[in-house]
Amino acid sequence: MITNIGTVERIVRVIVGIAILSLLFILDGSSRWWGLFGLVPILTGATGYCPPFHLLGFSTTKKKSKDV
Repeated sequence: MITNIGTVERIVRVIVGIAILSLLFILDGSSRWWGLFGLVPILTGATGYCPPFHLLGFSTTKKKSKDV
């Protein structure tokens, strides 16, 4: 799979995803299920691929230089 997320952004996404996912354990009632949205940044950070970035042609990875 093509990666379009840089290393620093991947780390930040996983950390933010874990923080959002922790809402499952912090909040009470039906609002706690909003914490499941933390899975999205965790999965995109773990795989290094973000579908919206791909659709927009955006990438935060470093470009490899071609030595001729």
